[in-house]
Amino acid sequence: MRRSRSGARDSKPAAASRFLDRELPTYLDHLAVERGLAAASVAAYRTDLEAFGRHLRERGLEAAAATRADLGRYLSALRARGLTARSASRALSALRGFYGFAAAHLAFRDDPTAELVNPKTGLALPKSLAEDEVEALLQSPDATTPLGLRDRAMLELLYASGLRVSEIVGLPCDAVDLEAGILRVRGKGGKERLVPFGKSAARWLARYVETARTALDRRRSPHLFLSARGAGMTRQRFWQLIEGYGRAAGIRTRLTPHRLRHSFATHLLEHGADLRALQMMLGHADIATTQVYTQVSRSRLQRVYDAYHPRARASRGKMRG
Repeated sequence: MRRSRSGARDSKPAAASRFLDRELPTYLDHLAVERGLAAASVAAYRTDLEAFGRHLRERGLEAAAATRADLGRYLSALRARGLTARSASRALSALRGFYGFAAAHLAFRDDPTAELVNPKTGLALPKSLAEDEVEALLQSPDATTPLGLRDRAMLELLYASGLRVSEIVGLPCDAVDLEAGILRVRGKGGKERLVPFGKSAARWLARYVETARTALDRRRSPHLFLSARGAGMTRQRFWQLIEGYGRAAGIRTRLTPHRLRHSFATHLLEHGADLRALQMMLGHADIATTQVYTQVSRSRLQRVYDAYHPRARASRGKMRG
C-alpha cells in the first residue's frame, strides 16, 4: 500500500490494482480457455487493458466503480497522446469485452461502455435485434415448466419495458400494476420512474405470478422473479440465461440484456415513438444519451429503403451524377 507525502497510507491505488491483479487475469483466462482466442489476440487484449489498468491505478479508481464519464476521459487521453482513431476504437472494443464479461461473471453492477462514442466512427450505434429475432427469442423458453415460464415472462417484460438488467432482476412484486400495465422502477441514483408495458407482457406476467411464482416462492421473497431456490434472481444468472436463449433462437451474435434494451428503444422509434417519452422510459438523465437511437433508426431505415425501394439505386445514381 503506497504512502502519501505526509506518510499516511493511500488506499485508493491499492484498491484500483484489483483490476490488474485479479479481474484482468480472470478475463484473459476466459478469452484463452473458454473462448479459445489465439495467443496473439489475447496479447492484444492484455496490452490494451493493462494500459487501462494503469490509468485506473493512477487515479485511484476501481474498474467496477468506473463510470461512462471516466471511460470517456480515458479514451480522450489516448487520443491526446497521439493514438490513432483506429487504435482508440480497438481500446474501446477491449473495454466493452471486459465489461460485458464482468457484468456476467464478476458481479459488476453497471456497464459504463454501453453508450460510449466510438472514436473511429464518431458514433457507437447500438446493435439491436430484428423484430423476427426478438420473436424467436421470446419463444425459446419452455413455458410449460415453472422456470421456463419465469424466463418467458422476464424476456417479455424486458423487451416491453427496456429496463436495465439490474432493474428487472431487482423488481419487487408491489412495483407491478398488471391491470394498468405500469411498472414503478427505481433506477440509477435511486430515481423512480413509471414505465408502461404491453398486453403480451402483462399476460405472461399474470401467468407467471399465478402459477410459477407461487411454486418457487419458498421464502416469501419480495422479489418478482425468483430462482429455483426461491431467492431473488441475480444479474449473472439472467445474463447466462439470455445468452442461452439467444443461441436456441438461432441468433448468431452475442446476446446480452442490454442488447434487448437497445432493441426496445430502436423498435419504438421506428414505429413512431416520441424521443422525450423514450428518454423517460429508459431512465436517461440526458436527452443526448437517448438521441443515439435516432441514428440507429435512421441507418436501419436507410438500409431497408436501399434494399427494397425500386428506385433507390437509380435515385442515388442521379444524385451522384
